[in-house]
Amino acid sequence: MKLQCVILATLLFLLPAGHGGKPESSAIDLRTFIGCAVREFTFLAKKPGCKALRITTDACWGRCETWERPILEPPYIESYHRVCTYNETKLVTVMLPKCAPGVDPFYTYPVAIRCDCDICSTATTECETA
Repeated sequence: MKLQCVILATLLFLLPAGHGGKPESSAIDLRTFIGCAVREFTFLAKKPGCKALRITTDACWGRCETWERPILEPPYIESYHRVCTYNETKLVTVMLPKCAPGVDPFYTYPVAIRCDCDICSTATTECETA
């Protein structure tokens, strides 16, 4: 009986907290991961005149190799900057709840299918430059 209690306690300890007993979908250590991957993401879809809707989707997440080094000729710096960005997406449309009369209730958002480290494209990503 004591051995059964120890085994049960060990199993309960090993179950991830807050996931309803489901194992983690990935064993990747996100603090040290270098690369780009599809990862679950939850956000609040909002539109004036409608109630908000919590949506869980797939998005791109990661850290990509980037570097700069000085060179002797103009522009005096060689750089290699890649960002984790969408390579392939699909669009999903949902209906927001309780919209006011005359307000379009449909909300469309992208779902990541494949992500890669690539040059930042303003067509798919919000790119910041200094």
